[in-house]
Amino acid sequence: MAVRAAAVSGRLPPLFHHSQLPVVTGLCVGSRKLNFPPKRLRLFAQYSQAQDRFSSRLQDSIENLPNLVEDIVQTSINTGPRGALRAAQGIQAVIRVGGEWLADVSQSTNSSAGLPTQIQLGLLSPLYLRRLFESMGATYIKLGQFIASAPTLFPPEYVQEFQSCFDRAPAVPFEDIQRVLREELGRPIDSVYEYVDPTPIASASIAQVHGAKLRGSQEDVVIKVLKPGIEDILVADLNFVYIVARILEFLNPELGRASLVGIVKDIRESMLEEVDFNKEAANIEAFRRYLEAMGLTRQATAPKVYHQCSTRRVLTMQRLYGVPLTDLDSISSLVSSPETSLVTALNVWFGSLLACETFHADVHAGNLWLLRDGRIGFLDFGIVGRISPKTWAAMEVFLESIATEEYESMASALIEMGATNKDVDFRAFARDLEKIFSSIQDLDTEIIVATTRGPSTNTTAVAANVVVDERQMNALFLDVVRVSESYGLRFPREFALLMKQLLYFDRYTRLLAPNLNMLQDQRITIVSNRGGRNRDTFK
Repeated sequence: MAVRAAAVSGRLPPLFHHSQLPVVTGLCVGSRKLNFPPKRLRLFAQYSQAQDRFSSRLQDSIENLPNLVEDIVQTSINTGPRGALRAAQGIQAVIRVGGEWLADVSQSTNSSAGLPTQIQLGLLSPLYLRRLFESMGATYIKLGQFIASAPTLFPPEYVQEFQSCFDRAPAVPFEDIQRVLREELGRPIDSVYEYVDPTPIASASIAQVHGAKLRGSQEDVVIKVLKPGIEDILVADLNFVYIVARILEFLNPELGRASLVGIVKDIRESMLEEVDFNKEAANIEAFRRYLEAMGLTRQATAPKVYHQCSTRRVLTMQRLYGVPLTDLDSISSLVSSPETSLVTALNVWFGSLLACETFHADVHAGNLWLLRDGRIGFLDFGIVGRISPKTWAAMEVFLESIATEEYESMASALIEMGATNKDVDFRAFARDLEKIFSSIQDLDTEIIVATTRGPSTNTTAVAANVVVDERQMNALFLDVVRVSESYGLRFPREFALLMKQLLYFDRYTRLLAPNLNMLQDQRITIVSNRGGRNRDTFK
């Protein structure tokens, strides 16, 4: 009877494992013997187990409900009236993008091909969701960029689409910028700056940059100013996203295993760091200390921070003059060997991965310059990554295996880097990786050279860019992630950030040094043999 009771209730006696449990085919009740087919008994046991799981889940939900309600109420209080304003703006964005969707539906219904999948999914499709995020402003643009950089967390079609989520925004009036400067500096603007250019150098969703000249020293600087009201918008939006995540986890506890709320918290922390310019100033100073300690100040630099006129919402930095690494004509006029400059940039960036607490995680051409004095300039430390020594050790092996085409080593490195709770057949994994990387030689690459003649001179300016099919490059990376996930691997977000920077450097290599092998050239030091320095030195 003890065995029968355990089987019916779905709870096994502690001395039995599933494989040890005897098969019960009959049961005596009084003088009668009741015969149950084994199959029916198993179905009954499974039903009882499912009923127990449901009861347990319901009990957990009831116990967690007060915490959920308290969390929602507290978050709503913290958000305040700004939440209602953002809700109204969100409704307007939904109506606007929904109108675009309806127009596309109308056009497609007149076609014999039928409705495309993107249109069938409506506003939840990658295309229209990306448009909606761009319409809703700073928070959702940053969220879209997070999706684009986290293929281990989001479906590949969304990662692919959100690569096009651009951080662009109209400039706010100069009067608003002046008001922020007065509030943050606590004194008249002209007592700090001799001159501030009212025309911005750049305007993004979160901040606006103006050129200026310091009073007294007459040094040229740039002022990065947080746009008015952006913090309130971020807090309101992120609190809304957090509440939605909490409710979804409550309704579907399986999402808790995927750490949905944890992911939202990570996004929130990352975004709020980006609007705290004290954090960015600290990142810049750590990088400059790294350059000094390694004796690299004659090869590379980052802008000096002027702390006396910098705050959480205002960042005043040395103005560096140079050109992006895609401006061939200017680069050739500044240095005799563009390839040597590229090697310097690679060595400095690779060296910072372990020497610094954070690494520059946005080295696109706008943030990586060749300066007039021939040095490499690293700009804009708003987006940084953090990598553990263990992850980087596996990453080193991964990069070396790409260069040598040793796919079993590559598979072992990815297994070491990824979190998994099951055994992986690394030889089968290696064969699948080989199939993926054999396609890298087929990537379409083209160098576009543009020439312009000055209006009053006979000089001709030459600019070039590397045109790589962005979707092909991203597809290659996503294939690696997809195959890895099929073996139960989950990678840290830093892996995606690192790979994205390597793709940037790959493009610079194709343009400036087409014969250079970034992963095999002896002049480039990828391994972490930098004297065993502790990264705490450069915090």
